[in-house]
Amino acid sequence: MSTTFTIPTIETDRVILRAPKESDIADETSFFASDESRFVGGPMTAELTWRAIASVLGHWALRGYGFWALEERSTGAYLGRSGLWKPEGWPEEEIGWTLMPHARGRGFATEAGRRAREYAYQILGWKTAISLIDPSNAASIAVARRLGAKQETTFEHERHGLMQIWRHPAPEELA
Repeated sequence: MSTTFTIPTIETDRVILRAPKESDIADETSFFASDESRFVGGPMTAELTWRAIASVLGHWALRGYGFWALEERSTGAYLGRSGLWKPEGWPEEEIGWTLMPHARGRGFATEAGRRAREYAYQILGWKTAISLIDPSNAASIAVARRLGAKQETTFEHERHGLMQIWRHPAPEELA
């Protein structure tokens, strides 16, 4: 039995949001082996990293949306991932981002998060979205603020612990 699904490629001025591919695994494995990954479920082994990427692909198959791999348009460098997420146990549909250390501080997360939100609202018809952020992740909180999200409440997840819920502006608020 096989399942076929398509992950659309979408773009911004500087970033290509594309399907994850096997060549991304080395960068993901290096990232998830480090403490840099503590806000997104790491550190983890190479095997668990592979399974996490498989989970991203499975989310696309099951929900019809998910995380895109981020590629810098000018260099082809792998930047991380951003996209739409609602696995079992999540309170609502989320817009998320995870950048490799070399890609941080350059506006890529904001750019990719904004494009993912446009896709959620314009293509999928979402009326609202959240971002779940560890309260000590100042960089992601800054991205959420740049996207116009407001901290609303908290959510206790059995694996990730306490997370803040940041509510994104509704589509009509962005028009």
